[in-house]
Amino acid sequence: MKKWLMGLLMVSMAAVLFGCSSGTSSTGEVSVLDDGAGEEAVKLKYWTFVELHGQHFQSMLKNWNEDHPDRQIKLEVTVMPYDDMHNKLSIALQTGQGAPDISDIEVGKFPDFLNGTPQLEPLNDVVEPYKESIVQSRLDLYTKDGTIYGLPTHVGAAVAFYNTEILEEAGVDYKSIVTWEDYKKAGMAVYEKTGKYMGTADTSAGWQLSMMLAQQGSDFTDAEGKPVVNSPEMIKGLDILKDLQKNNVLATIAGGQPDTEEAYGEFNTGNYASAMMPFWFMSRYVNYMPDLQGKIAIAPIPVIEQGMPPSYGGGGTGTVVTKQTKEAQLAKDFLAYAKLTLDANINIWNTLGFDPVNTELWTQEDITHNKDNKFVQYFQNNPFEVLNEIKDGISLIKSTPASPTINNELYTTTLNEIFENDRDVTEALNAAQSQIEQQLK
Repeated sequence: MKKWLMGLLMVSMAAVLFGCSSGTSSTGEVSVLDDGAGEEAVKLKYWTFVELHGQHFQSMLKNWNEDHPDRQIKLEVTVMPYDDMHNKLSIALQTGQGAPDISDIEVGKFPDFLNGTPQLEPLNDVVEPYKESIVQSRLDLYTKDGTIYGLPTHVGAAVAFYNTEILEEAGVDYKSIVTWEDYKKAGMAVYEKTGKYMGTADTSAGWQLSMMLAQQGSDFTDAEGKPVVNSPEMIKGLDILKDLQKNNVLATIAGGQPDTEEAYGEFNTGNYASAMMPFWFMSRYVNYMPDLQGKIAIAPIPVIEQGMPPSYGGGGTGTVVTKQTKEAQLAKDFLAYAKLTLDANINIWNTLGFDPVNTELWTQEDITHNKDNKFVQYFQNNPFEVLNEIKDGISLIKSTPASPTINNELYTTTLNEIFENDRDVTEALNAAQSQIEQQLK
């Protein structure tokens, strides 16, 4: 436990969720990066709420200036708290003044910036050279009416993380788990033989719900963006999860979901045998759960029925070029260079541990199987072997203007009622649908 606490303290200052949800940096710092730029370099401003994103751009800026001596850039990077940055950007775009050239926008906030006529530059032209190798669903996330307005940082492909030490003690082979029924049988054996739970019943986040909906080709909203949280697909998915809880396969966890400081300790001490989370959760294992090194295997998530899509893209940050820039083409070209090129994605993988959106990297074994990479060292099997297995089955769960209201209701009330208070699934979802509709009037 002391080892875990020490690791937690060492990385807590950098635990900004890496653009995967509303993680923030509170530094408010402004840095001007020139990285070899000459006196004629063009000055561009970049806003972000994640300090590590700024560090990535710094690395890519150096390469850009070396590769483009006639189009060099000096980049002013401003890191602000999550809400402050998004609020300031929204006001700047609405008033027509004060916006940066380039900015991050977290996926949950992105729909707000697409309302009406987006004050963002179309990026289709700079995406085109990479279109065949970029995961399409991640581009769709930042697209309106066929126009791409944001470039993704990662795929966030949801996968299963299994503690093989616990499974082996129960006589379970994680490779035999294909469906949720397989998972149930394995989990019942784990509980019977070890007294531990197979996984978590999440109450404060929607990773599990998104997986269940994606497998059934459904979503939290309909084609028009209207909430449908009491859909047959949602009821079916939650009924499966509730049945797993009743059979001691799943149990609620401190913090309400795996991606919390409280939950890291529970996993690190071996109280739960698996987590179903986006690919970026690898960084949580490496940073917060050192005692599990060599024990965690990655695999596709169980499906309701064989043949269903095994994954979806969870979380994300779209980086945009605003209409207020005076150097639109330069900003767009640099952004594509920093987010979509092979070199950019190699840097994102090596430094952040994200699953790169450029799938050309996924088959380059000198990078993906590099024994010096800390993520490769930590896990029992190679993460990219799983990514290539699920490559064609990574679905899209939309982010819409209704998403914040939906999320607030489901993750503060509904899931607690179902998993903590044993409320009937259909009854709880009907109540949630009514409440959400009322709030959105």
